[in-house]
Amino acid sequence: MTARPDAADPGHRYRHRSVPRSWGWATAGGGRAANVEAGAVYQGTTTQVCGLYPFAVSSGATPPGVPVGRNALTAEPVGLDPSEWMREGLVSNTGMWIQGQPGIGKSTIVKRLMTGLVAFGFVGVVPGDVKGEYSALVEHLGGRVWRIGRGLHSLNPLDAGPLRAALAQTQGSERARLLETIRARRLSLLEALVVIVRRAEVTVTERRLLDVALDLAVVGAERQTVGGGGEPTIPDVVSVLTSPPAELLDITACADDREFRRHALDLLNTLGLLCKGAIRGMFDRPSSVRAELDCPALSLDISALDEDDDEVVAAAMLSSWAWAAAVIDGSTAMGRRRNVFRVQDELWRALRVAPGLVERSDRVTRLGRHRGEVSAQVTHSLDDLEALPTEADRAKARGMASRNGIMVLGGMADKELDSIRRITPLTSQEAAIVRSWAAPPTWVRGTRHPGRGKYLIKSGERMGLPVSMSLVPTELALYDTDQAWRSAPPKEPPVAPDTTGSLNGAAE
Repeated sequence: MTARPDAADPGHRYRHRSVPRSWGWATAGGGRAANVEAGAVYQGTTTQVCGLYPFAVSSGATPPGVPVGRNALTAEPVGLDPSEWMREGLVSNTGMWIQGQPGIGKSTIVKRLMTGLVAFGFVGVVPGDVKGEYSALVEHLGGRVWRIGRGLHSLNPLDAGPLRAALAQTQGSERARLLETIRARRLSLLEALVVIVRRAEVTVTERRLLDVALDLAVVGAERQTVGGGGEPTIPDVVSVLTSPPAELLDITACADDREFRRHALDLLNTLGLLCKGAIRGMFDRPSSVRAELDCPALSLDISALDEDDDEVVAAAMLSSWAWAAAVIDGSTAMGRRRNVFRVQDELWRALRVAPGLVERSDRVTRLGRHRGEVSAQVTHSLDDLEALPTEADRAKARGMASRNGIMVLGGMADKELDSIRRITPLTSQEAAIVRSWAAPPTWVRGTRHPGRGKYLIKSGERMGLPVSMSLVPTELALYDTDQAWRSAPPKEPPVAPDTTGSLNGAAE
C-alpha cells in the first residue's frame, strides 16, 4: 500500500492513493489488511431472518430429476423425480398427487415427467386413458397404444397377463405367491364389476359363490387349453353358476339346481349384464390386448367410451388398472424389472359409481415400493372425494391422497386451498401464490391464463417450490389438449341486418 504523510490533515496521518480495494483503506480505525476474512454465515427461520433483513428468500433448491421449469423466485432450474428424491431421503414414497383447475396444465407436467422418466429408463404406463390425451405421446416415445371399445380391442378382466408367463419360470414359494396374487386380483376385480353394475355391495353369500365359481372356471379353462394355462372369462363364471356343482349348492343350502338359480338370481342377472348389456363384447371375451414388456410406454385408450354411462367407464378403468398392475408384477417376476411411471387420470370417475370401489381398486392396483413404481394421481378438485357414495369411501380416499409423498398444485380458489390444508400444510404466502394462478385478472382477449404452466411442488413441511414451466415446439404439439377447439371451423361473422325493408332480407 502506497501512502505519504499529509501535514495539512491532522486527523489523518496518511493520504491514500488508488490501491486494490481488497486491501482496505487507510481511515480512522482502518488500515491495510493483508488478508480479508470471509463474512460470517448465520442461519435462522424465515420468521426471524425476515425481521432482520426483509429481503431474505429461502435457500436454493436444485433437486435432481426431470427438468420441470425454473423456480419462480430464484430462477434456478428445478428437477422432479420421485424415485431419486426417495433415494436421497427427500420423500418417504414415490406417489404424486396432482391437482388444479381445468386448463392450467395438469396433464402437461405429467407428460413432461413421462417423457423425461422414459429417457431415464422407466416404462410409462397409462391404464384407462379416458380422453385419449396420452396416446400421441406414447406413440411418439415408441410405445404401444391399445384402444378399447366396441369394434376395437377387448380386455378380459380375468386375464392374468404376463403373470401367467411368469408362472412357468418360477417354482416353490414364489410360484405359490404368484398364484395367490392372480387369484386375489381376479376375485377383487370380479366383485368390483358386480358392484359397478348393481351399484350396491355384494352379500357375504355372493362373495363365497364368486370365490368358488371363479376357481372352478379357472380349472375348466385350463382343461380346455392344450398344455394348460387357459384364461377364464366372465361367461365361464356364469356357466358354472348356471349349472352349479355340489360345492355351490352347499353354500346356499339349496337342494337342486332350480332352487339354487332362484337363490342366486340377482347375481346371475348382474353377471349377465356384463356379458349382454352396454359393455358387451369388451370385457366378456379373451383379451386382444398384449403386454409388450420391452416397450418404453404402454397405454390403454378408452376414450371411445367417454360418452357412455358411468358404469361402462368405471368398468373399463378398473379393468385397465388391474391389467397394468399385472404387467408391472409380471415383468418383475420374469426378471425383466424396469422402473414404472404409472398415470391415473380422471381417477374419481371410476370410484364414485358405487360403494366400496375405493378399497377394491386399491386391491387390484396395489404395488409395493420394491416394485420401483412412481405413480401420478390426477384430479381437478378434492370435492371429487365428497362425491363418493359413503363416508367410509370418502375417508379412505382422503387417506389415499394424503399418503402421496409429493403434491403438485396448480391454480385453485380459496375453497380448494382450505381442503388442501387438511392434507398438507400451506403458508399464507404459498396459498397466495396458488390463488393468484386461479383466474385471469382481466377480460382482455388473447391474454395468457396466469396459471398456465405454473405449479407449486410440496412435500411435507418443506417450503414449496413455485415452478414455471415452458415447452419446446415438439411438446407444444404433443401435449396439446385443446386440439378439438383448434380444429373446429371458425365461426362465420354475424350478418348485418337488412335495413332496406325487403322481404328477402327480413326472412334472412
